[in-house]
Amino acid sequence: MTRRQLLILVGAVLLALVGAAAGYVLYVRSQGADVRGSTTEFVPTETEASPAAPDAPAWPAFGLGSARLHALVSPLGPLFRTVWTFHAHTLVEFPPAIGYGDLYVANNAGRLYAVRTDSGRLDWSYDSGRCVASSPALAGGLVYEAFLNRPPCNTTRSDVDGQVVALQARSGRVVWRRTLGPSESSPLVVNGVVYAGDWHGNVYALDARTGRQRWRFATGGKVKGGVAVDRGRLFVGSYDGHVYALDARTGRRLWRASSQERLGLSGAFYSTPAVAYGRIYIGSTDGKVYSFGERTGDLRWSHSTGGYVYASPAVSHLRVLAGSYSGRFYAFDAATGDVRWQFQANGPISGSATVLGRLVYFSTLHRRTYALDAATGKLVWTFPDGAYSPVVADRTTVYLVGYGRIYALAEQAHAAGRSGPS
Repeated sequence: MTRRQLLILVGAVLLALVGAAAGYVLYVRSQGADVRGSTTEFVPTETEASPAAPDAPAWPAFGLGSARLHALVSPLGPLFRTVWTFHAHTLVEFPPAIGYGDLYVANNAGRLYAVRTDSGRLDWSYDSGRCVASSPALAGGLVYEAFLNRPPCNTTRSDVDGQVVALQARSGRVVWRRTLGPSESSPLVVNGVVYAGDWHGNVYALDARTGRQRWRFATGGKVKGGVAVDRGRLFVGSYDGHVYALDARTGRRLWRASSQERLGLSGAFYSTPAVAYGRIYIGSTDGKVYSFGERTGDLRWSHSTGGYVYASPAVSHLRVLAGSYSGRFYAFDAATGDVRWQFQANGPISGSATVLGRLVYFSTLHRRTYALDAATGKLVWTFPDGAYSPVVADRTTVYLVGYGRIYALAEQAHAAGRSGPS
């Protein structure tokens, strides 16, 4: 072979490689493109929860119910007056649970508080000596909280542990502790079973009375969000880029879905899923909100937001409501993923929204809480505090989560023309 022929051959090989690389890039981009959905595997029934019975916890867990919809039928709305303020001393990242006359909330420094809903007076506190990045759950007169490792909690060491702890709601007395990996998975209690995940990639089902393990399922990455349960199925996202559906009674895997392929790392799931209309809705670190079929795991739609979606979607009136690190808040059509409206906030949105009646509330990392008309996206009210998850409520009061404070807000009669605390 002559030198000229060799150069021609090398050039042809390089051209083929460049073409193959370009083709792969185009293929990956096409695979990662937003997917528009349809009414396939979609049952348009209303999903909002009604206020709890007087003797039941008003807001028993992160996202309110086992489907984690973050939506409550409620007449409460702005304008508000501040009834009391509770100082939690350090960051409160996740919202309280409400029941048994108290509001239960943990700060990032690992202290769990029981605060009287009528006065803001402290009933008791429990110092775990660990960090916390989750909401407690209430059931059967007990409070369940998941704890991370001991400080510093951003460690990359693999030999650290976490706990799930059950305490008496009235007294704060510890009933049982269960050691697992560091956990920021807000517990969920369904039919006498406590469900939570951990950084070792496991999902646990624990007996609510004793803490005894009923089953354990291993994913391929850290489980940071909480689980959702609907009709005997458990749904959870993992940092391995997959969403899993498990049999809630046995832990058997029913299906596994994935974030879309793209150049570089695939998206991970920190978001806690919401289950409604025969679908799963969940945010991803690839900047998308996803909808998967509840029974099949098939991808039904996906939509980009321009930033990480750590937030767990709120679902109400055939809309999926979620914020993005891009600072934009979106209302998606629950069936198709089409954007019904979007709102530009003053900073990144990390926490999950809450729907109370006709309004959707969310907070930004620039310390502001917004209330928008959930149907139109019109700004209704703002509050000059907040960072992550915004509000929870009982029959009479809205509790707003500031950076390190909880504000009890009651409707202000005949007030007009003013935003923020009074």
